[in-house]
Amino acid sequence: MSLSVVVLCYNSAAVIGPCLRSLIKVERLTAEDAQILVVDNGSSDASRAVLSDLEQAFPGLVEPIYLPRNLGTTLSRNLALQKARGEFLLLLDSDILFEQPVLGQLRARLEAAPQIGIIAPRLVFPDGRPQLSTDVFPTLQRKLHRLLRLRQIERAAGPGSDEQRPVDYAISAFWLLRRDMLEQVGFLDPRIFYAPEDVDYCLRCWLAGYQVVHAPDLRVVHAAQERSRQLGGLAFSLRHLLGLGYLFAKHRYLWSSRRLRLRIAAQADDAGLQRPLPQGQP
Repeated sequence: MSLSVVVLCYNSAAVIGPCLRSLIKVERLTAEDAQILVVDNGSSDASRAVLSDLEQAFPGLVEPIYLPRNLGTTLSRNLALQKARGEFLLLLDSDILFEQPVLGQLRARLEAAPQIGIIAPRLVFPDGRPQLSTDVFPTLQRKLHRLLRLRQIERAAGPGSDEQRPVDYAISAFWLLRRDMLEQVGFLDPRIFYAPEDVDYCLRCWLAGYQVVHAPDLRVVHAAQERSRQLGGLAFSLRHLLGLGYLFAKHRYLWSSRRLRLRIAAQADDAGLQRPLPQGQP
């Protein structure tokens, strides 16, 4: 099998249908060459009914996995990754929309450059505004700034260049990776419930000698639900802070990422790779 898609669904009845239908239609996926594993994280809305309809509409292609409660982003994705049979693995949020094909080009770039571990396109809002698709490794100061001023950061960043480049980490709303990289780096860290699992995994990719690459010339719509900003989002914010503290302890840095970057740069030199972007660049 060529491609396995892993999609998380949590109270996503309004978006999961458009997400999967746009993916299947635009990328022309069939049950012969792909599987779409959708993990429902104990939704309390109509998500399960929507998934049941999608499973019937696309037999053999859409494979729901129903969990009794919300296990977070890492455990649930890992459960699906264990069932994935594809040579290439696509991790998606349920609020991604495909307007034009991107998977063929992303896959070709992975095949042409074995040093790339993860490749991600540009994320944009439904109205076309640029979204913060990548970022530098967080320090405590920068993370607090990002949490409080994300909108201002996005406006200041603007559309940016369309040139493909290595980045510190890419937002895990859309990742394409190869199975052999997953087998070397391993699964997502289950001790992180909700964010920053994307930072941790990209760090591990860099430390294993792989690049994380952003391809901003290829774009998908991310109708971000941003649960931490919604009513009741305090629990998500708390989980995020706990995960951030765990990340700093695990990778042994807090105020500065300099030593972390030296470790990654040494690994990159050993592997003959281009180093990640320096602190402070987008």
